[in-house]
Amino acid sequence: MRSPVASETPTHFLPFSDQLESLVAIARRTESPGRYRPEPSVLTALRTPRILTREVLAGLVVAMALIPEAISFSIIAGVDPRVGLFSSFVMAVSIAFLGGRPAMITAATGAIALVIAPVARDYGIDYFIATVILAGIFQVLLGVLGVAKLMRFIPRSVMVGFVNSLAILIFIAQLPQLLGVTWLVYPLVAVGITIMVVMPRITKIIPAPLVAIVLLTAATVVFAFAVPTVGDQGELPRSLPSLFVPNVPLTWQTFQMIAPFALAMAVVGLLESLMTAKLVDEITDTHSRKTREAWGQGIANMLSGLFGGMGGCAMIGQTMINVKASGARTRISTFLAGVFLLILVVGLGDVVAIIPMAALVAVMVMVSVATFDWHSIRPSTLKAMPVGETVVMVATVAVVVATDNLAIGVIVGVIISMVVFARKVAHFATVTRSELDEQGEQVARYTVDGELFFASSNDLTTQFDYVDDPERVVIDMSSSHIWDASTVAALDAITTKYSQHGKQVTFEGLNDASIRLQGRLAGKLGTGH
Repeated sequence: MRSPVASETPTHFLPFSDQLESLVAIARRTESPGRYRPEPSVLTALRTPRILTREVLAGLVVAMALIPEAISFSIIAGVDPRVGLFSSFVMAVSIAFLGGRPAMITAATGAIALVIAPVARDYGIDYFIATVILAGIFQVLLGVLGVAKLMRFIPRSVMVGFVNSLAILIFIAQLPQLLGVTWLVYPLVAVGITIMVVMPRITKIIPAPLVAIVLLTAATVVFAFAVPTVGDQGELPRSLPSLFVPNVPLTWQTFQMIAPFALAMAVVGLLESLMTAKLVDEITDTHSRKTREAWGQGIANMLSGLFGGMGGCAMIGQTMINVKASGARTRISTFLAGVFLLILVVGLGDVVAIIPMAALVAVMVMVSVATFDWHSIRPSTLKAMPVGETVVMVATVAVVVATDNLAIGVIVGVIISMVVFARKVAHFATVTRSELDEQGEQVARYTVDGELFFASSNDLTTQFDYVDDPERVVIDMSSSHIWDASTVAALDAITTKYSQHGKQVTFEGLNDASIRLQGRLAGKLGTGH
């Protein structure tokens, strides 16, 4: 299945000026309130039985898939399974109202568990919960400061790497349930996958993952198959979550102790949530409010901590189940995923406990296959793509898989993209020379063409013939633009070198912005001597 990400028009084939115009156009579109209007709306879904049924069933499927994940993430974090389950309930319900991306699922996640696990191990559950609450505060502050707007600068190649690594991690996460188990697990998984492949061709009214889970559970009970079940993953809670105020001293020492973990949790959670929101935007061809999602995640984490939860962020696997496998599009599915989760683990815990893990593994394997951007690795695509773009995509995947951390992989991918882009743009600036006779005076005229910044202007001083040029030199800058102090310093150096040979330099054609920058910095940078 081809991911919508692969269908975008690559902007790296456009001239630099066109790329800048595209970025400006994107920025302007971002300000338009109309682009955030969800389709269908919650009211439309409530009035349309077909859509409402789809949303309700999607929420039920996600709730079932959340249970083993929340239990396993609690174990990773070193806390009781109830901490992860209650966190998933609180976050899913709260983000349904607070979040900026309809149909996205937020709950306890492995990335967050890994980041804050040392707190529970070294300081105890009270400091653990205090860290979650502080991380929520940090996320609200980052959201208010507009950090979500930086998402527009994540390149397509990093996004493709994010999607592919995500699919690989989802599949790898299923391996513990496929290795060292009874042989009956394999035919059950195969049957589940077959159901999810065939079912959509017959009807899409009932989500195929729900049908697979129900049928495989029934078969396991009727034929008494001895296979791993959800109940084997950990004890399910028997009571509702209650208010939990961490018993920690409100001192500067406490803040210093937990702040590094809280900040890391906030950054990792925001990065994964905003990347997932961007992916859902592309899959559904709709737009979301990234800033609202950022502070919404923060409030959800604060509420999660106050009810004894471990916090979390957007869950890509469950989001793909909700959006791709089940076809959900509104906040109803997100809200009901949390409600059904609480009902299932508290009220129907005995029933949920008999669901075979093979059924949930089959669902996640299908999600993995559907998430991977197969178009990105076709030989024809790799042949057409610039080498730098492919390197960024592969590096992003490699780092994510090696570290098991999506945030680190994305950051590395963005850094490599910056290097590749700087190297590419560095060659955009060209200098051509001509010598003219103006009123009996020989004049060397240089024409500078291209964008001038630290990468492209470093070699600018080597493009001029300081010794053999006539006494008058004109540098035409009408086809270029000065972007930074490095370029001003380079122009100062050129002027100084000509002056040392007794020659006069005149700059012509500078645009207003370049004139202002050069006028403010020229001769004040201490270079060129």
